[in-house]
Amino acid sequence: MSKQIVQTNNAPAAVGPYSQAVIAGGFMFLAGQIPLVPETKALVEGDIQAQTRQVLENIKAVVESVGATLDDVVKTSVFLADLDDFAKMNEIYAQYFFHNPPARSTFQVAKLPMRANVEIEAVVKLPDVVDAVSNLKID
Repeated sequence: MSKQIVQTNNAPAAVGPYSQAVIAGGFMFLAGQIPLVPETKALVEGDIQAQTRQVLENIKAVVESVGATLDDVVKTSVFLADLDDFAKMNEIYAQYFFHNPPARSTFQVAKLPMRANVEIEAVVKLPDVVDAVSNLKID
């Protein structure tokens, strides 16, 4: 199986030996995004909601760079510096994933890069790939 590296200037560039995203097997796997403003490469100012909004805008930019939409996201993992921020993060998250939201896991972690309060990674089912299980009946 081959893989294709995804890079867009509309989201923060990778700051280490990793890619913004990788396409393989009909899916795109996004690296965790923190609330960096692409133009300044600095953390967005503001609370957990401002940070969550920036993270999701970064994810949206990577997803759209390959012709997909947030509706194509099938799984996210959310990492919070403080799980007490869950409700406020979730308010913003719901604005981006309001119709058939993806599966999600949420974790509190000890520390995130650049002292961010939130990081989100995602898996996207690319729309131009035929779903091999679409003919299965699930009761």
